Amino acid sequence: MSDILCVTNRTLCKEDFLERVEKIAANHPTGIILREKDLSEKEYKELAEKVLQLCKKYHVPCMLHSFVDAAIELRAENIHLPLHILRGLDEKTKEKFKIIGASCHSVEEAKEAEQLGCTYITAGHVFQTDCKKGLAPRGLEFLQNVCKSVSIPVYAIGGISSENMDAVRKTGAAGACVMSGLMRCENVKETMKGFEIKV
Repeated sequence: MSDILCVTNRTLCKEDFLERVEKIAANHPTGIILREKDLSEKEYKELAEKVLQLCKKYHVPCMLHSFVDAAIELRAENIHLPLHILRGLDEKTKEKFKIIGASCHSVEEAKEAEQLGCTYITAGHVFQTDCKKGLAPRGLEFLQNVCKSVSIPVYAIGGISSENMDAVRKTGAAGACVMSGLMRCENVKETMKGFEIKV
């Protein structure tokens, strides 16, 4: 079983986005977070419906992102939210989801996310990354502190590669999120293999 969460960004794909998602799902990551922040809710829902089907085919959890109403309408069991959206959800809405994730950038946010009912969090950005140009990475010590502060799984995000993955695991993280590495790579299978735990 992989400890990699794939985070999508279809603008980075060189091939058809759904074909790429299928290749990733076929290699069984821990899950796929359908992020696609530039879409309207209607566009997102249409895409999410197709991605959910692909993930179901390979028994890979799919976490929809931000659009709570669309997720409920699609009967999606999993959601990943920015903290400000999570704060606004009532308990009845949260109960509609089996898995709830949130993006955290400090120990305080991690603790708050856990109190708000998250089943996992992402913490970052850990390393230098093009997605956060000009922003200093928070580093491995930050990640270790977050892992110690909560009892739910923590996934590192930001600049994760096969080269630094072992260092990430040593902090106590449950795994890591990979976006550009899986969206841009020539061979999904080989890339996923590169992240495997080296025995």
